[in-house]
Amino acid sequence: PNGKDFVPEQDRLAVFDNDGTLWPECPMPFQIAFVIDEVKRLAAEQPELAKDPMVKAALEGDFKALFAGEKHDGFMKIMALTHSGMSSDEFSRRVQSWFSKAEYPPLGTSYGEATYQPMQEVISLLRSKGFQVAIVSGGGVDFMRQFSEDVYGVSPEWVLGSSADVVFKLQDDVPTFVKQASNLYINDKVGKSVRIYQQLGRRPIACFGNSDGDQSMLEYTTIDNPYKSLGVIIHHTDGQRECEYDSKPPFSGKLITALEEAPKRRWVVVDMKQDWEAVFSGQ
Repeated sequence: PNGKDFVPEQDRLAVFDNDGTLWPECPMPFQIAFVIDEVKRLAAEQPELAKDPMVKAALEGDFKALFAGEKHDGFMKIMALTHSGMSSDEFSRRVQSWFSKAEYPPLGTSYGEATYQPMQEVISLLRSKGFQVAIVSGGGVDFMRQFSEDVYGVSPEWVLGSSADVVFKLQDDVPTFVKQASNLYINDKVGKSVRIYQQLGRRPIACFGNSDGDQSMLEYTTIDNPYKSLGVIIHHTDGQRECEYDSKPPFSGKLITALEEAPKRRWVVVDMKQDWEAVFSGQ
């Protein structure tokens, strides 16, 4: 406690991106896989939905059509279809049902088993040293909170993610939140630092990410921090055991400026191919 680098336990906060940092985001982020499967389920129940061009594109896996335009209007439409107009409890049930059955195609395992073994070890190590661990991701907060505790041991209140409006009402005398599509907040880039500041109220001393979307929270963690700090970038270099990408990812996770900035900021760049003995559990 008397050492110059000692950090009081209440200030030991570590933040982690999720997609591409704790588990894969290729061939697509897991939440996108959920959206596509959910559209298929809904279209089977309501065939008239398939008349919509964007629903049709989702059913056919036409991501070019879904993500056309700067604001990805097509994808936003199917996000609204699968993520709003229902109670938060109903959405939770849908995610949990999907998560219990769906498989991550490259491994043939459940999505919950497709986490990076070295990152699970890092989380365990930090916890053993008195750290609080938080997930700060661009993924939907209501989506991630369904599995964060089981998969990472991170309780829901320590998960920050993208969100939209909810409406509270008493429905049949039961407190109910109804999910809306309005005022979507994308928790990415500078938004991650803002969310950490606003919702956690404490500055991290360790930050783990894998893309330019994490650069802001890496900067917030490591630049002019009164405590010694650590910034880590997971570089996807292993095309055999996982996926190889940085500037041209298969879906999301572009890594250009953060990688360029790493030497100057003394961020640790983890070479997945060279540095990880195993990528997934059981390898």
